[in-house]
Amino acid sequence: MTSTRSDSSDNQHTGSILQIVRSIPGAAREVWRGKQAAWHASSQLRHPSRDLNWKADTAAALQVEVERLLPAAGRPSPSRNIQAQSALVCEEDCIILEEIKTLTQQQNRSNVTRTAAYLECYEQYPELHWALLAHMVSRNGGYHMTDLHSDLMHNLQNQEARGHMYRLLERCNALIFQDAYPQLQLYMHSRRLGRSCFHLLSHFHVSAFMTPFWERFWLERCSSILSVALIINEQNYIESRVVQHPYFQKEVLSKPAFHLHNLAGLNHIVFPLGQGGGLTGRVIEHFGKLNERIQFGKVLYALLFGVEQVLQQVLEFARTVPHGGSRAEYWPGLFTKHHSGPKDHNLYAAALLNEEWLPEGQRLYSPELLTVWSDTPYEPITRHDWLQTRDCLGYLTSPRRPWLFEMSHEHRYGMLKTALAHDVQEITH
Repeated sequence: MTSTRSDSSDNQHTGSILQIVRSIPGAAREVWRGKQAAWHASSQLRHPSRDLNWKADTAAALQVEVERLLPAAGRPSPSRNIQAQSALVCEEDCIILEEIKTLTQQQNRSNVTRTAAYLECYEQYPELHWALLAHMVSRNGGYHMTDLHSDLMHNLQNQEARGHMYRLLERCNALIFQDAYPQLQLYMHSRRLGRSCFHLLSHFHVSAFMTPFWERFWLERCSSILSVALIINEQNYIESRVVQHPYFQKEVLSKPAFHLHNLAGLNHIVFPLGQGGGLTGRVIEHFGKLNERIQFGKVLYALLFGVEQVLQQVLEFARTVPHGGSRAEYWPGLFTKHHSGPKDHNLYAAALLNEEWLPEGQRLYSPELLTVWSDTPYEPITRHDWLQTRDCLGYLTSPRRPWLFEMSHEHRYGMLKTALAHDVQEITH
């Protein structure tokens, strides 16, 4: 009897391995098929293009203004001078400061609240292009957080490693919001009052780098230049506080599992074109490199606001599909936010390769954020201005639209690679 049971187990084990091996040639074919499909779909979406209205003379003038803010030897940082000058504020300004501080704290509770807050800013003032870009990137941040507990990834890391990875994602998401949201709110208050409130930026410890851009935006409304400045600012803001922080370097970025996450598609930023439709977006290869993150942000901006069909379809998705963190929001035929318990099988690669959509009851569990992660308190933020050299000024150039940006197949292939890793782990452990 024992021998029969053992033989049956061995047969199942061998059958599972053969199933994975048979999937490999199909996965290779999927790469080629996906590239062809992406070229065709991108060409269909590429037109009409939208003018980003980049003003080269304004950008050049702002570069000069930023250079004047750089700390010189033996002279204190200009940001400290600005802070001293703005220490005395009128009663109306004091009320504004308290309102923004309270609202920022309320909306910074979780990825879900941050993501909704960004969209609300854009809806009220559509010239704030960066707010919509931040909304879509923050949606992806939520997807990456919930992926850690999804059917495809839950067995690829232990609980401790998942916690470290979540802290990295959450910290980036929270710190960018903590820095950027008060800036957006100051603009919104300025519009309502009919006067500039940007002398209050230093009260929120915003880098001196941003002051000239907001002051010029108040006069000229050049959305593309402001958006690029915010991309430069926010990536520099998290560089020392998160990316180069010893804890995240030791526990996340130096670990082999971090590269596994890239293999699994955590380096994909996708912009859904409606629910159940195609995906546009890009892939960032090296998250740890500041220059690559900035260039990546500029490309995403040019894709979102430089391609009319992408902007309109992404806007429709953002307005009609509330963000909860589950990938079922954009591909409900593959994912479900409902955990139905153990499935008939625990191997996914073959099904993903053979079926475009999965039948109900066999769809991949992609949880909503608040069902798997609770609101996360974090330690105080270090207060220092990242603006110390002129290195950042080289990025103040017009964003370029990507040529290849439809990535439904590439994203699907990332899922397939994750499924193969999941299936191997399932069989061997």
